[in-house]
Amino acid sequence: MKIKAATLYKAKGDFIFEEVELQEPKANEVLIKIVASGVCHTDSVVREQFIPVPLPAVLGHEGAGIVEKVGANVTTVQPGDHVVLSFSSCGHCENCLSGHPSSCEHLNDFNFGGIMNDGSKRIHKHDIEFSTFFGQSSFATYAVSHERNVVKIDKDVDLRLMAPLGCGIQTGSGTVLNKLRPEFGSTIAVYGAGAVGLSAIMAAKIVGCSTIIAVDIHDDRLELAKELGATHVINGSKVDTVAEVRSITGRGTHYAVDSTGVPAVTRQALNGLRSMGTLAVVGATGDLTINVQEELMGEGKSMIGVIEGDAVPQTFIPKLVQFYKEGKFPFDKLINFYQFEELEKAFEDSKTGKTIKPVVVMPE
Repeated sequence: MKIKAATLYKAKGDFIFEEVELQEPKANEVLIKIVASGVCHTDSVVREQFIPVPLPAVLGHEGAGIVEKVGANVTTVQPGDHVVLSFSSCGHCENCLSGHPSSCEHLNDFNFGGIMNDGSKRIHKHDIEFSTFFGQSSFATYAVSHERNVVKIDKDVDLRLMAPLGCGIQTGSGTVLNKLRPEFGSTIAVYGAGAVGLSAIMAAKIVGCSTIIAVDIHDDRLELAKELGATHVINGSKVDTVAEVRSITGRGTHYAVDSTGVPAVTRQALNGLRSMGTLAVVGATGDLTINVQEELMGEGKSMIGVIEGDAVPQTFIPKLVQFYKEGKFPFDKLINFYQFEELEKAFEDSKTGKTIKPVVVMPE
């Protein structure tokens, strides 16, 4: 079928809005009419080719839409269902079978390798094949995705708002709720008050952390962090962050989340922990050298990497939707809408900090 997609032919290139051909869903696959798609930092780094997804490609990995058609063997959704699209996994490896699909042994192949689960590509124009991204490529009017990527949600919420749940918001909140699991009354610092960091702050409030510290260099984002649950805020460009964290908590925080991807900030987050504290790193961090004896073992600290909030999307995303409906997870305050043809502006506004979470809305 013919669809409209934002295609990318070269690193750092412009998006081209053009008509391409999308194959029909095969067995275990679903055709979705895309209503909206979030714009994530991962889309940006792939566009820059810091993560080398084969080009040409159709990016977009936070899609939300309506099921149009299902292939053979699909049992979890049917035409007309409202769905959010998340990351791709095999469902068969040890990590998938033990409830950790975000650590799937084939995660890189299926999400960044440009192929679907069966090894094929589904989008083409004449003799040009386009790589699929995260098993969905949702910067398009329609997408074909494996059933494992598809999460059914309630129909009484705005589908446009739900798009970012598939990656960024799931990552921040899941890191706290699924991986760190802070005890009631414990302390946490979140470094970076973008969509991922603010989602972590909202999750920390849900579980009852007594001290929630937001660290960023933008005062407007810190103000929003306070509105969403932060008990304290630190502008890292104006003060000694680690000293401030220790001043607030006495000995440092029990937990920390670094969403910045900046090695110097990662070190601050680690140094701001109390003994036996745990740091979760979720940003795409560059080279970082630490003294294991002094910075980890000497105080019994832990530093872990977390992908996609260690979530099982089919069970976790509906919980986030329910928290949202109950007023406990107001992630809608992060979102600004753009028309599909404004995709370039959405990227630029995200890069310059004019918006926290851009979402492009597809034409009717």
